[in-house]
Amino acid sequence: MTLTLDIRQRLGAFTLEAAFQAGPGVTALFGASGAGKSSIVNAIAGLSRPDAGRIAFAGSDLFNAETGTHLLAHHRRVGVVFQDNRLFPHFSVAQNIRYGARLAGGVDAAQESRITDLLGITALMNRRPGALSGGEKSRVALARALLMRPRLLLMDEPLAALDGPRKEEILPYLERLRDQAGPPILYVSHSVAEIARLSDHIVMLDQGRVLRAGPAQDLLSDPALMPQFGIREAGAILTATVEAHAPDGLSRLRISGGALWVMGVGAPVGTRLRLRLLASDIILAAEAPRAISARNVLPVTVETVQQGHGPGAAVSLRCGEDRLLARITSRAVAEIGLEPGRDCFAILKATAIARSDIGSVQA
Repeated sequence: MTLTLDIRQRLGAFTLEAAFQAGPGVTALFGASGAGKSSIVNAIAGLSRPDAGRIAFAGSDLFNAETGTHLLAHHRRVGVVFQDNRLFPHFSVAQNIRYGARLAGGVDAAQESRITDLLGITALMNRRPGALSGGEKSRVALARALLMRPRLLLMDEPLAALDGPRKEEILPYLERLRDQAGPPILYVSHSVAEIARLSDHIVMLDQGRVLRAGPAQDLLSDPALMPQFGIREAGAILTATVEAHAPDGLSRLRISGGALWVMGVGAPVGTRLRLRLLASDIILAAEAPRAISARNVLPVTVETVQQGHGPGAAVSLRCGEDRLLARITSRAVAEIGLEPGRDCFAILKATAIARSDIGSVQA
């Protein structure tokens, strides 16, 4: 099932003019505040009406300016989870999550049990929102949206109001939802860490227009997009398999280009993981180093070198079937002689990959 959007909408002094497609899995809408992310969500959900264009899902029009089609929000079967959750404070958790189901035609007890188990809220059903943590409220809001049996799920900055520990609490549930073949998800965020961990595809927005769209692995490791993601947040995502756990707390992970030693991995041997490697954590060497503290030395080949406006440069590297991204100085590029096709070595400390940058992948 694919969402097709091509719309134009005047919003005060701001004009939204965006076109893209979003298929199964998680498609992230990424951009700075005011880029048009929430405006797109409102148009898809039926909470606003574009001036021109078309929005279609699974071949059926939700909105079509030419034919005059504009389905009402409650006829679209689109679930929406907002940043502030919007739970009814006088309802229990059970009453909150069943509210949407009733609008969709009734409560399915088996589906309710499956969703509450999936999101870990079965023990919370009799509580009211005031007695819940931020992460628990987010999971309840997600359960309410899912019980509506949506064909498409829209999530508008669902973790923005949560602190680090609460985000870490709910991210595994979102990964599980993504990997269990649920409805396609359009995920709005300005957090590179979130979209790197969750998204399959990224639509990058800038001032109401689509700047780039494509697979998350390609966009996150593209040196030309480093300014948009931020030089401190840019990096690559890789898929790895847990091979072994050492007594000293390090774990060996297998990637296409070799092995990585990483800290803080509790997953069993054989588990597939998703890793984010920040460009600022990668060091490049012309020759394989000896007797260094960094545990990871990977043979790589330079693909492209993108010179910045200042003293920095972004280097795209091929590592097996994966692409890495390194942020180094232009002086280092010149001294090492880095150019497309040059073989060298990427160096990464075992402590460099944060626990929050290690996610799950469907087996």
